[in-house]
Amino acid sequence: MFVVCGEALWDFFGREGASGLTFDARVGGSPFNVAVGLARLDHAAALLTGLSTDRLGQRLYDTLERERVATSYLRRTDRPTTLSLVDLGPDGSPVYAFYGDNAADRSLQADALPSIGTDVWGLHAGSYSLVADPTGASLLGLFGRQKGKQLLTLDPNVRLTVEPDLDIWRARVAAFVALADLVKVSEEDLELLFPGRSPDDTAAAWLEAGAALVIVTRGRTGAQAFGAFGTVTEPGRAVEVADTVGAGDSFMAATIAHLAETDAHAREALTAFTEADVRRLLGFASDAAAITCTRRGADLPRRVELIPAAT
Repeated sequence: MFVVCGEALWDFFGREGASGLTFDARVGGSPFNVAVGLARLDHAAALLTGLSTDRLGQRLYDTLERERVATSYLRRTDRPTTLSLVDLGPDGSPVYAFYGDNAADRSLQADALPSIGTDVWGLHAGSYSLVADPTGASLLGLFGRQKGKQLLTLDPNVRLTVEPDLDIWRARVAAFVALADLVKVSEEDLELLFPGRSPDDTAAAWLEAGAALVIVTRGRTGAQAFGAFGTVTEPGRAVEVADTVGAGDSFMAATIAHLAETDAHAREALTAFTEADVRRLLGFASDAAAITCTRRGADLPRRVELIPAAT
């Protein structure tokens, strides 16, 4: 099983119409999406987060059960569910405004963390849960305890509307990178974190800091991976884009799924990757992200849509 750590929320997409402003509500949150994406790719996944007992939280719980995501790592609380208002730019890129002060997914205390079962081969963390304390500090402590026991993956997925202080983001991301085995990051996030610094330089610094594999996604232009094998570039996919909501999460879920399907369950496997291994991984993850871009919202693909097999 792979355990995904972080937020669970509702995305509200605003629509202007003859009757005024209406909203289309969708379940979301980057880690929530990654967990669902893994399950849709036929891999055992669980979500570790604080989840509200309110009506919206219960609907999130029901969605996880319907998608076959394990709920045993959830910590239920009467704190409210985070809401996110989503607007789409001309290119389909989402712009978020979050409403979640003191919400369930931001209030996970270290002493409430569940123990990690022996059936768990990896942990993932990302997005605003990295910096929204006490959850962020709790997950950082969890990564520290589990380093070397499970494969650790990270996607910063920077959300300045939750935490606008980039110095806080830089410090917390650096702390997680030092523990992570695999880091996936968007070029957009790198420009926010390190304006004017090349992705190649950041990838080299993160490899030096402790990561074994760094993947930089570049939207339409593809993705690039850095590691002991050198550098591998994968071109983007030409698709008709509905929006890009969930594309990065789909890429992350497919990356983890590919690792599972190629028996790359430990850091040693990442350090042994060849260029061909990485090219197959990037191709599979890029295909998954492209499918998500053709659909409205974070509607991640199922395994049958990604035949032939990743191996």
